[in-house]
Amino acid sequence: MLALKNWDINLRSREKKTLRSFLVLYAFLALLILGFVAFLYYGLERDLMLQNQREALSTLANEQIVRLKSLHVNLGKEQIYPRDERFNSAIYDSSLKQIFSTLSTNKVNLYEDIYLKKNHIYFVKELESYYLGARYIVIEIDAPLSWEKKVFRKLLTYGAIIFGILIVIGYFLLGLLLRPMRDTITLLDRFIKDTTHELNTPVNTILSNIEMIELATLDESLVKKIKRITIASKTISNLYDDLTYLVLSHHIISHDEKVNLKVIIEERLEYFSLLIESKKLTLTSTLEENVFLMIDRKKIAKLIDNILSNAIKYNKIGGTIHVLLTPEYIEISDSGRGIETKKINQAFERYVRFDRTVGGFGIGLSIVAAIAKEYTLHVSIDSQLHEGTTVRIAW
Repeated sequence: MLALKNWDINLRSREKKTLRSFLVLYAFLALLILGFVAFLYYGLERDLMLQNQREALSTLANEQIVRLKSLHVNLGKEQIYPRDERFNSAIYDSSLKQIFSTLSTNKVNLYEDIYLKKNHIYFVKELESYYLGARYIVIEIDAPLSWEKKVFRKLLTYGAIIFGILIVIGYFLLGLLLRPMRDTITLLDRFIKDTTHELNTPVNTILSNIEMIELATLDESLVKKIKRITIASKTISNLYDDLTYLVLSHHIISHDEKVNLKVIIEERLEYFSLLIESKKLTLTSTLEENVFLMIDRKKIAKLIDNILSNAIKYNKIGGTIHVLLTPEYIEISDSGRGIETKKINQAFERYVRFDRTVGGFGIGLSIVAAIAKEYTLHVSIDSQLHEGTTVRIAW
């Protein structure tokens, strides 16, 4: 069941990444549009509220004008500016200079007849007569709090509903857009499955017949040719194993057992001996005794094979490979081409290849990562460009 889960996660990782990226962008655009609509709606509600207040403010302004006229006429007897508990007011001359004010602010926009600012409504009216030298009168009242609460409540409620609907629509829309990619992945998997099935018989036949040849009875030139055939056959066989694991790993049932890692590593080094010899590589190993791991024998072999294969494939002619086994980890180092530091995190992605001058599909390390994840192993890569790479599997 765990293998099935890992296979599904690996197979659909790019699709899920695309899905997440699209939904994040889609959600951002949806919020942007909703925010713009909310801004317009808030403006309309504010203007509607101000229009509803206009008549009452005009009445208050007229009452204040009557008081100003009375003060203007009786200026010698009265010198107290008229006040009202219902509102604050101010008067300005024709040059927009303040004559007197009880407003909560000194900054007033006399070019608008009514507006909202900091929970206060301001109403500006031009006087027909210059009472006390005033040309403009400004009335200030507190804005009703209920309207803003109602507006925000509506915006949050309907905004959340619309946003949820848009996300659901976007999810299903993306599902339709991704369907061709899913069909392509399914077709590719079927093709790989059929191809690997067809490769199995001839590759096994070649390897079986090569093993039956007695090299000691042949001349040296013929032995070299057979070794080349063996190397090519093992390369195809290793690729076949990778493709099989890639397609069928979700059907593979793990048979965990106590595996002697030294024995496994020695077997895999023997398997790759001709490939190592063909590139004139110097192989050294430090393998501790009695290091055991509870794991499926075929899977740990596949994990080691893929790391060794890369160490051989991307190594230079006459280079070195060192294999280290301790009770805590397996470490395989090579003197190959290395990987740029910024690209190391991409090494475990399927079909990613940093060097196209050699063969392969870029699936080896993705298989390593899948097996390591299944058994909670920790894979790390330390690499320097043109100097070499060290891969460590720790537990």
